[in-house]
Amino acid sequence: MDHLTLTLDDLPGPPVEVPYASATGVGEGPHLTLVAGVHGAEYTGMAALLRLIGTLDTTRLRGRLTVVPVLNQPAFWSRTPFVVPEDGVNLNRSFPGDPAGSYTAALAHGLFEAFIRPADVLVDLHAGDLPEALEPFCLYEESPVQEQARELALVYGTGHVVRQTRAARTVGGSTSAAAADIGVPAVTAEIGSNGICDPASVAGHLQGVLNVLVALGMLPEELAVPVPEPVEHEGWVWLRTPVRGFWQATVAVGADVRTGDLLGVLLDPWGAELHRVVAPADGVPLFLTSSPAMEADGLLLGLARA
Repeated sequence: MDHLTLTLDDLPGPPVEVPYASATGVGEGPHLTLVAGVHGAEYTGMAALLRLIGTLDTTRLRGRLTVVPVLNQPAFWSRTPFVVPEDGVNLNRSFPGDPAGSYTAALAHGLFEAFIRPADVLVDLHAGDLPEALEPFCLYEESPVQEQARELALVYGTGHVVRQTRAARTVGGSTSAAAADIGVPAVTAEIGSNGICDPASVAGHLQGVLNVLVALGMLPEELAVPVPEPVEHEGWVWLRTPVRGFWQATVAVGADVRTGDLLGVLLDPWGAELHRVVAPADGVPLFLTSSPAMEADGLLLGLARA
């Protein structure tokens, strides 16, 4: 692979250099872009893409591959979860960006134009950030290209796949949502928890990427592995707390819950209950905040609908 660096120097703040790798295969095929590190402390996807760069036999590749192991360079180097440290804005709520906007909006614009708009297919690798427990899942968007995205989500190898509708788009401004809006099939793949770069999660991401490459006809079939059929969910509910408090979850990610089940409680400084969190629908918590420190309106968990 060619190892290259993109420099974004027209930002309203510090310039950013984004290393990436690019390879053109020996035959015709799509242009797949793989990105990780949209959030700076979600390390498993970054490690998986670094391993892919170091091990992929490009003489067997068809089409074109672009690999960006760490998209959000400012957050990565500052070990900042969720947001870009320069302005405290979530990069994955800012695509396709705005060149005349805030630092993060301008950064999102530069990254979108460089890596997402030119792609035929996008896969964005994520994990649970520092305060997040997570059950592996893939997310794709309702769009005219949703069936192509769904097929890739199904082969990735996570146990759950969520389709996010336009009417109830919980995550707006993400890489995959912005890609879908311009007709690029895109998947957000989540494996790993709490900012821990564990080998099993890295291996899961790496195999998921290989399965996608095979499904797109870009690599030989023997590099894929069969995966169990995942549970598919039509949308989800993100639950927030109306009060500041000490958060104690009473369910684990991946558990089946029913409407009205207790999911957790918020406590005051002396341990008295301030607020009870109950399931508004049947479903499965796919991520939850594992840190007890919760401000009012803080995100508690994401419940994929059964």
